[in-house]
Amino acid sequence: MHDPRFPESARAAPASPGGERLQKVLADAGIASRRDAEFAIRAGRLRVNGRRVTQLPCLVDPARDLIELDGEVVEIRGATGGRGRGHVYLMLNKPKGVISTARDPGGRANVVDLVRAAVPQGARVYPVGRLDADSTGLVLLTNDGELAHRLAHPSSGIPKEYRVMVQGVLTDGALARLARGMFLADADAPEGAAKRARLKQVRVLKRLKDRRRGDLSLVSVTLAEGQNREIRRLFARVGIKVRSLERVALGALHLGRLPRGRSRPLNSEEVLALRRSVRLG
Repeated sequence: MHDPRFPESARAAPASPGGERLQKVLADAGIASRRDAEFAIRAGRLRVNGRRVTQLPCLVDPARDLIELDGEVVEIRGATGGRGRGHVYLMLNKPKGVISTARDPGGRANVVDLVRAAVPQGARVYPVGRLDADSTGLVLLTNDGELAHRLAHPSSGIPKEYRVMVQGVLTDGALARLARGMFLADADAPEGAAKRARLKQVRVLKRLKDRRRGDLSLVSVTLAEGQNREIRRLFARVGIKVRSLERVALGALHLGRLPRGRSRPLNSEEVLALRRSVRLG
């Protein structure tokens, strides 16, 4: 789709000097997370003023440039950014078996499906970070692209707290190894590369005996930076099997008694606390 309002010379130069990064504009509009937007750009699914964009960075002016995704014009509400764009902030208690993406080609249930009724018509939200399908608990969904980007970035250091039920008894030696950290293969790094993973805090809350499953331990785990299935992989390295894993907090945001599978909007104090935690004030 090409818009006749834009001459050929404009199509030949999609970047707008002094503009905003294309992936940020898409995230702020609630179209996709920055990460997913970058994938879409590199896959050639975006056009700016009629010209296909496949390389980053690409700077655009949301007030003037025509942006298309998969041939459809992207509607950018407002041209000034900021907090007055009708942002949506939802907390979901994710059930087991639900994936933490906005869509799945295989048709599996995803977190966006579970909150669809709570999202205003015409708005889109996406999850901040990931929680694997086998895990449950707190997932934040929003269309506030800047907040989502900062919360998910490893440099943010935002603590995430989990309640982990494990098989067996954690010895002092195992707890010490978990606290010191270990190197785990990093899926996002070149082949063979490893990244140090460690738990910011780990402590045993309760020890239980189950007639069928034997000794169990309920453990509180806090991460400041997470890798793919990091908690499960670290416990496996010390010979402990994770039976269940629930995220109960994200920074100042706490799951509380929100029922499994239900969601609720954040209140203004919670939003403000999250924004301040990543210096968005």
